[in-house]
Amino acid sequence: MSQNPLDRSNFTRPQLRPPGDADKVLLHSCCAPCSGEVMEAIKASGIDYTIYFYNPNIHPREEYDLRKEENIRFAEKNGIPFIDADYDVDDWFVRAKGMEWEPEKGARCTMCFDMRFERTALYAHENGFSVITSCLGISRWKSMEQINECGERAAAKYPGLTYWTYNWRKQGGSQRMLEISKEERFYMQEYCGCIYSLRDSNKWRVAQGRPKIVIGEKYYGPEVDSQPAA
Repeated sequence: MSQNPLDRSNFTRPQLRPPGDADKVLLHSCCAPCSGEVMEAIKASGIDYTIYFYNPNIHPREEYDLRKEENIRFAEKNGIPFIDADYDVDDWFVRAKGMEWEPEKGARCTMCFDMRFERTALYAHENGFSVITSCLGISRWKSMEQINECGERAAAKYPGLTYWTYNWRKQGGSQRMLEISKEERFYMQEYCGCIYSLRDSNKWRVAQGRPKIVIGEKYYGPEVDSQPAA
């Protein structure tokens, strides 16, 4: 029996077909919980793919390293190539200047998606990928329309490159994401990623009488029944 967790699932999706029937896809990943089901679905359809991890928005560095190492662990467990791009945090803060108080799904998030997809599209263009996609949209905390617009805008800069706008939440995708996270006991992030999201999440928690977020504390397990905040 295969020891590869992506080969042992009873969960099924319809056969996926990337735009243009591309034979390989570059998958931008933000974290292991969000990418687990997407990785499983793509592999089950026999599509060759590589993970591209570029997320300079994640702060502090301890949180960034936790999310990246979990993603690497799951990719290596499943034999999936993993591209670890630069952290590039200083550039992110330069771009975010003046948008520190923007709400979730606002202008700062658009900037952040644009920045990550621009780098993903550039790597795809330089390394022979004709299709890029992302697991960002599987989270119910995100605007799929906003993410898709940013992905398509980045891909449009390069001839022959397409952003795959598949809705990974549908057909049981969101529930399967949670199942994989529990099975793998992934680290559970409790805020989107940037320091401003951490600030606002803690402000809300204090108002609700809840303790502030502790980096590195929570992991998925059988008792957990919520999606990651990323």
